[in-house]
Amino acid sequence: MKGLWERLTGATCPGCGRPLDEPLLCPACRALLAPRHLPRLVYLGNYRSLGRLSKALKYRGHRALATHLGQCLALGVQQAGWGLMGITAVPTLIHRQVLRGYNPAEALAQSVAQTLGLPYRRVLVRVGWDKSQTQKTRRKRLELPEGVFRPADRVEGAWLLVDDVITTGTTFQKARKALLQAGASQVYGAAIAVKSPNALGPYFL
Repeated sequence: MKGLWERLTGATCPGCGRPLDEPLLCPACRALLAPRHLPRLVYLGNYRSLGRLSKALKYRGHRALATHLGQCLALGVQQAGWGLMGITAVPTLIHRQVLRGYNPAEALAQSVAQTLGLPYRRVLVRVGWDKSQTQKTRRKRLELPEGVFRPADRVEGAWLLVDDVITTGTTFQKARKALLQAGASQVYGAAIAVKSPNALGPYFL
């Protein structure tokens, strides 16, 4: 039987496709969204479990998901007690942001900032043109060139850098380096999902 919300709107859960009795997400997908931690990273689960959810935000226009997912990440940041000065996002290329109407990482970061009562700033810019990381082999992802991100502003203190998904960790680490160049004394991370938490551990020691 279809859920009430699906009967009224035709909506299904963007995370699993099940009928919805309420807006946004089904109870099963909501239950998956518990903050998890590496020493300098908070995330909500592995990509195998949450990949469809992240794709819904990134490719299918489910921008409203960013508010709820950002609130879940904010809980994890509170648990970590990092003492942040501000929050920023891994930037995307302008043409991708224009096509989507938003940067998914930025939408998440703005939700985290609002929930925590911290400032959100666009500190970094992405330069040059490149294929999406999802269109590359693992080897090509690891070859992301130096200088792909650069500071557009100055900051100080500890900052949170938000991305939607972390796979090899290469993109995040390039953006982290640029944020340190911008003046951050420490950079912590947050993402919806990571591909291989155990493999990423050395990046966040």
